[in-house]
Amino acid sequence: MKNLHEKLKKADYKKIKFRITKTQHLLVKATINGVKGNFILDTGASNSCVGFESIEHFVLDAKKSKTKASGAGATGMLTQTSSNNILQLGKWSNKKLDLIIFDLSHVNEALNHYKVKSVHGIIGADVLLKGKGIIDYFNHCLYLK
Repeated sequence: MKNLHEKLKKADYKKIKFRITKTQHLLVKATINGVKGNFILDTGASNSCVGFESIEHFVLDAKKSKTKASGAGATGMLTQTSSNNILQLGKWSNKKLDLIIFDLSHVNEALNHYKVKSVHGIIGADVLLKGKGIIDYFNHCLYLK
């Protein structure tokens, strides 16, 4: 749709560019608690998450969790949670982001196998739903309201 950007801008959507990796993942830059990172935009992930190794990087207040995570070929993974974080994607922000923290090494190993840069985490459906997300695959843009 030729005028999609203008229509969404008028509807108060914010435009966030992403790039497509060699592995066909959508890669977006985001800031959590004022710290920049690289994230996969994943409509199939129910929650946004970061790896254990990013707890200090993003200054997260991690708490133990009884919930087990699964996805991307792994199941029953131990998790932690971190509440009330500040997420910034372009000019869009969420000041009460809850994150799941778990071992993302299997994801980054797979990316590294294809010589794709590691990621700090995943932006999931929780953010897409909250921001009424629209993905423009043709123009490599995510729109959030």
